[in-house]
Amino acid sequence: MRNFSELSERDVLALAISNEEEDGRIYLDFAERLRADYPASAAVFTAMAAEESEHRRRLFDTYRERFGEHIPLIRRQDIRGAISPKPIWQLPELNLDEVRQQAEMMEAEAARFYRLAASRTTDASVRRLLIDLAEEEARHEHTAETLAATKLTDNARAEEDETARRLFVLRYVQPGLVGLMDGSVSTLAPLFAAAFATHNPWETFLVGIAASVGAGISMGMAEGLSDNGSLTGRGTPWMRGTICGVMTTLGGIFHTLPYLIPDFWTATILAFVVVALELAAITWIRWKYMDSPPFAAALQVGLGGALVFASGVLIGSG
Repeated sequence: MRNFSELSERDVLALAISNEEEDGRIYLDFAERLRADYPASAAVFTAMAAEESEHRRRLFDTYRERFGEHIPLIRRQDIRGAISPKPIWQLPELNLDEVRQQAEMMEAEAARFYRLAASRTTDASVRRLLIDLAEEEARHEHTAETLAATKLTDNARAEEDETARRLFVLRYVQPGLVGLMDGSVSTLAPLFAAAFATHNPWETFLVGIAASVGAGISMGMAEGLSDNGSLTGRGTPWMRGTICGVMTTLGGIFHTLPYLIPDFWTATILAFVVVALELAAITWIRWKYMDSPPFAAALQVGLGGALVFASGVLIGSG
């Protein structure tokens, strides 16, 4: 890697051309990845990519006048201290707010680069161009706001915000809730069956851990293999499977941990309290994100948990 201070005017222009090309392609990547779910924002990034292309053309014209046709490949990754954008193609999903924030950071970094580059040049025409580009990049945020006001109307923004919420629920909340419900409810029967059959906290703890881990692996694989997300929009299989598996395991472990207490009845009462808190949390999540009426959600979750708990106690006591 080289320091920016070691670059010649030719190198600076070549780096600027490379930066503009990369930024433009990133904006087009944003647009392509967002087009299906956020068409208005995709139009904004397509327009921003067009502006980057115009900047690149002006830089190339200046470079050709000064140094000819050949442009050496100099990238920001080769310059010490330069900030490289995240590789968009490696990201499985894009968060709309994060995309907009990254675009703002790219614009601010571009303006800083051109100001620094202008201070390193001695040719008046090159310096004038770099200063102009620095001012344009500094105004780019205002340009983005203008484009957003034109293409991203209030109705379009509201629709995109609702789409973002729906995708968040579909890709994260739903698999997490399924896992939490399964881990919190399905492990009650083996846990309390072992507890009332043995009256031994440690053995009960081992049964609970085994049931929780086994349920987590099973639910994670089931969720991950259910579909690849291409048609349903539910996100990548590994992400859904991981979320579901982890939440299933946690749902079972929470009410298993009290059995680390040596006294059986103390551990059992505390485990029952933890179960009640878990069911309350599930009810709140269903009300908050799944639009379930609070009373109906509490009744459904509580009834299911009570039935599984009672079956475990009866089997263990028998």
